[in-house]
Amino acid sequence: MSDTKTLNVLFLCTHNSARSILAEALLNHMGRGHFAAFSAGSSPRAQQQPHPLALETLRSAGIATEGLHSKSWDVFAASDAPLMDLVITVCDNAAGEVCPYWPGQPATAHWGYADPSAGDGSDDEKRAAFTQTLYQIRRRLELLVNLPLASLGMLSIQKEARRLAQS
Repeated sequence: MSDTKTLNVLFLCTHNSARSILAEALLNHMGRGHFAAFSAGSSPRAQQQPHPLALETLRSAGIATEGLHSKSWDVFAASDAPLMDLVITVCDNAAGEVCPYWPGQPATAHWGYADPSAGDGSDDEKRAAFTQTLYQIRRRLELLVNLPLASLGMLSIQKEARRLAQS
């Protein structure tokens, strides 16, 4: 873990517009100062912003959306980037890609979620998909934030994060 008592967690997805944004905002909301969450994408599109339904879903759940924006994972591989303790891929595409070198050799895990922005459903169906994804992410994050992080080494944190993928 980093020198501070805060665990830095980076959530990765391909475009950094839905699942990774939901996870970042939710962990920052739930983390009670023990976690600092970030998100990025392997190939965010130019001028891409978080999906409007992701932001709407977060606001409906009472979770702050200020400062959320889509960005490349290269930002977190730079020498001046915050050191990550844990990197979690949240989509299967990003999990299969060759990731950059992460300074500090963080623990890694894959928590796959279906893309709530995929498909041609009605607006209500799309909203329901985003709400369901937020609920699924929350379930795992509730377990993560309740781990005894101060007494766990990085190998144990990685093992626990990977075990949570089965939850």
